[in-house]
Amino acid sequence: MNASDPLPPARPAATVIVARDAGGEFEILFLKRSEVGAFAGLWVFPGGRVDDADPGHDELSRAAAAAVREAAEEVAVRVHPDSLITLSHWTPPAIAPKRYTTWFFVAPWTGDEVQIDQHEIVDARWVRPADAIAEGLPMAPPTHVTLVTLAEAGSFDGLTQLIGQRGVERFVTVPAQHDGALVLLWENDSGYESGDPTRPGARHRMVMREGLPHRYERTEQ
Repeated sequence: MNASDPLPPARPAATVIVARDAGGEFEILFLKRSEVGAFAGLWVFPGGRVDDADPGHDELSRAAAAAVREAAEEVAVRVHPDSLITLSHWTPPAIAPKRYTTWFFVAPWTGDEVQIDQHEIVDARWVRPADAIAEGLPMAPPTHVTLVTLAEAGSFDGLTQLIGQRGVERFVTVPAQHDGALVLLWENDSGYESGDPTRPGARHRMVMREGLPHRYERTEQ
């Protein structure tokens, strides 16, 4: 493919955050992918591509079906379709070599024992969202931002209320460079429309520097 050729369309995908009660707070099921393949070595939520065979009448319902299927395939955990709460939708920048537009869902744990294959998934653990961030576990930006939202909510009920206030958030990523850092801009950031991260004002971005923890910034003005 030449640089001037149009990029192939992004493929739909889905991921599900399985949450369980932890003394008034909640823990989420976090998985570590193997060092080979997509998202190598990163911590992720159960999920994957939407298959043609996933049932549904529209993109969202097919993504929900994919989330249920992936939880069963990756960790042997049943997720009830009616329990899924839609959290967000992510669109990567056009420069990404592999592009997936991903729906993020949240669902309560049904009590099934977590089982992993030790090939694609090499570790699984229950962890509080704030602890996963504090430990500096390697993860992709959408996972990091999602953990911040979960930590802010504090509990499953709090998360439901937060989603009610914000609605289903859509993250269409605009990448920029500033002061040696990669800056990912999202809607409501003052630099989002222009792609200029130096513009003063509200912040909704992630700053990524080599060798340093990612920094998520979200302010109103």
